[in-house]
Amino acid sequence: MTFEPTAEKLLPDLSEKEELVLLARTLWREGYNDHLAGHITCNLGDGTLLCNPWLITWDELRPSQVIRIDLEGRVVEGDWPAPLGIPLHLELHRLRPDTRWALHNHPLYGTVWSDMGEVPPAMDQSSALGGGRLALVSDYGGAVNDRDAARRAVEAMGDAELALLAGHGVFVLGGSARAVHQRAVALEQRCQRAWHVRAAGGPLVSPLPDWFTDRMARSDGEGFIGFWEAMVRAELRADPGVLDG
Repeated sequence: MTFEPTAEKLLPDLSEKEELVLLARTLWREGYNDHLAGHITCNLGDGTLLCNPWLITWDELRPSQVIRIDLEGRVVEGDWPAPLGIPLHLELHRLRPDTRWALHNHPLYGTVWSDMGEVPPAMDQSSALGGGRLALVSDYGGAVNDRDAARRAVEAMGDAELALLAGHGVFVLGGSARAVHQRAVALEQRCQRAWHVRAAGGPLVSPLPDWFTDRMARSDGEGFIGFWEAMVRAELRADPGVLDG
């Protein structure tokens, strides 16, 4: 008998709010854990976004705390305030309305490379998984709640799906929670591995063949069924009540 892996066989049915919670919690374990920082949005296609609220860390987030906001950043559903830095997401969804999911945070290695203003190469296959093109936004001027600065950053990304925001952190886009999770994990691993290679005195020249990196760059992040699902199951085992309330 041949087993054909599908998401439906690997996870229970999840609402978008539940996916957002599990995305936040699984990525907290991967280093996306800069205290209260970080925003995840899911574009509902009706002029509103699901979003994690301000004042709740990603590792304690629950579905009942997820808020819904409009493209002005006003809370239209929920009991918590919107994150301070949400203009980055508001401008992203205005300028690129087809983008379904977006994530911003300050993971250690991704932020170090953004601080240095360098784009590290993918040094191994796992660091290239999830696909997408990585851009460096070399000038992130203005405060995190500055709409003009946010718009300039999104414009500087062009059509890239991942970005290092100079002096700020990372920005990851995708068509699903699975795609954003895979891309975010791979981006931090890419940044970590490149840092270790440089620290060890090795050359930052990717050994991966061009055909592989080109194929990965064109990937929509949806093809690796099983990775996101396994990390969700790990989170559900660690906190069986995470989706309650």
